[in-house]
Amino acid sequence: MRKARTISCWRCGWVCAAIALLFAVVPLQAAELTGQYIEARTTDVWTGPCFANADVNLGGKHAIMAWKIDKGQWNKVALDGFSVVAVLAASDTLGTLQTAPGKAVLIVDERADRRQREALVAFAKQQGGDLLRNVVAVRSARVELSTCACAEGGCGTLRAGDARIQTRCLDHKHDKVCGNETAFYPPLARGVKVQPALAAENVYTGKGLDSTWKDSGRRSAYLGTFTIR
Repeated sequence: MRKARTISCWRCGWVCAAIALLFAVVPLQAAELTGQYIEARTTDVWTGPCFANADVNLGGKHAIMAWKIDKGQWNKVALDGFSVVAVLAASDTLGTLQTAPGKAVLIVDERADRRQREALVAFAKQQGGDLLRNVVAVRSARVELSTCACAEGGCGTLRAGDARIQTRCLDHKHDKVCGNETAFYPPLARGVKVQPALAAENVYTGKGLDSTWKDSGRRSAYLGTFTIR
């Protein structure tokens, strides 16, 4: 009888440990961070292959990426309602192989405290990957990112210090050039669900990247949402 009880208790211990592990893992898997995303580049992302190939390494080396967090945590810091923006200057056309390190300036929501600021910077670096490996400056500013609930979901605005984006929905009749347009370049950020849009305004007038730009009327934007688990 003692031997049977020992085996039973041993099995019970493993079962209890497995159940405890399950309950420990489930909340981590269920946790997620969600929000809105916008980006604009200095070349068309919705374009035909012939136009894209002709523009490689001539344009598209600059971009603005922005995230507005609706709900969630990063590094155990609540970031509900906060935003972060990345302004990029790359060595080659974004979306192609980079032959040299680029530069990035981050603009963090001015309402963030120290812990939130650090979490927003870490979040942006994670989602931007290698493009945000070389951050040369982190600045604070008022950040306003909003999207319009229009039928095609392509209308949005970003105002963040020296960076601005304004988009509108693509007109698949009048915005076509070759008739073979697709979303040729994928979005720059990870974990986003987006659609291409026209950038009526794509502007950066700040310091830190050795370049500024004022671009308009280009099919160079993406707009949508992100979910990070």
